Amino acid sequence: MSRTQGTSGKGKPSGRGEQNGNAKGSSRGDQGAKSKSFARGNAPIRNVNSPSKKPSNPNEIRLNKYVANSGMCSRREADVHIATGLVTVNGKVITEMGYKVKLEDEVRYDGARINPEKKAYVLLNKPKGFATTTSEGKGRTVMDLVANATTSRIKPIGRLGRNSKGLLLFTNDDVIADKFTNSKHGVARLFQIELDKNLKLDDLKAIQSGFKIEGKLIAVEEISYIDGEAKNQIGLKIKNIGNTLIRTIFDHFKYEIVSLDCVAIGPLTKKDIPRGHWKHLTEQELNNLKML
Repeated sequence: MSRTQGTSGKGKPSGRGEQNGNAKGSSRGDQGAKSKSFARGNAPIRNVNSPSKKPSNPNEIRLNKYVANSGMCSRREADVHIATGLVTVNGKVITEMGYKVKLEDEVRYDGARINPEKKAYVLLNKPKGFATTTSEGKGRTVMDLVANATTSRIKPIGRLGRNSKGLLLFTNDDVIADKFTNSKHGVARLFQIELDKNLKLDDLKAIQSGFKIEGKLIAVEEISYIDGEAKNQIGLKIKNIGNTLIRTIFDHFKYEIVSLDCVAIGPLTKKDIPRGHWKHLTEQELNNLKML
């Protein structure tokens, strides 16, 4: 018998005891060390006084992530900018870490409004019968036509009446939108207009020279007859982003607008965009628009 197998005498462990001891240790001792049985009333008691975890709101986002997603800086850098008071939410300076905002909140970084969504620029060739609005309950709207264009929350710049047609630009880029609403510069739009009767030359010259309605000066960029067409077919270039002023102009001179078609917005044209369709601006088109 080798020493590793045991010795004779009282110190010799019995085979049965060795087996039983090992079995007992593995079945209870070892198992108890690894896990705790919750049988027979041993389950842990839930603390009813502990606060339940508040579910997260999918419509909210941490402010530092909002700033970082806008492309201004990294998330860690955003924390620094927030702490130093460079970020405002709805006009209020926020320095609280972990502060959450809604996507519709107005967030500004160092005075400039920012947006966490990817910038999108969609050009629509609007047909008749669609209202230019983002409100629901208005029947068919231009938002229905661009619903599948992007997941970003774009909105139209300016408007075209329900019975007007032509180009309409959508974006979530406030810098581009501000170009159209800037009172000093603006972006010229070219319209092809059909009147109910021929436009008199004197009236055309008066519109070109500028005139006043109720003491307010009305001015356009250009107005002309369309070559090869009847004198009721007019080309008009104007920087105003709505079409209400256009109707006001012709109402003043006793003309009714039969049709109105926006054929160009700055350097953007309807080329390759069938009526009722849209396209994303190319990088070159966007650069041309930014240089205006």
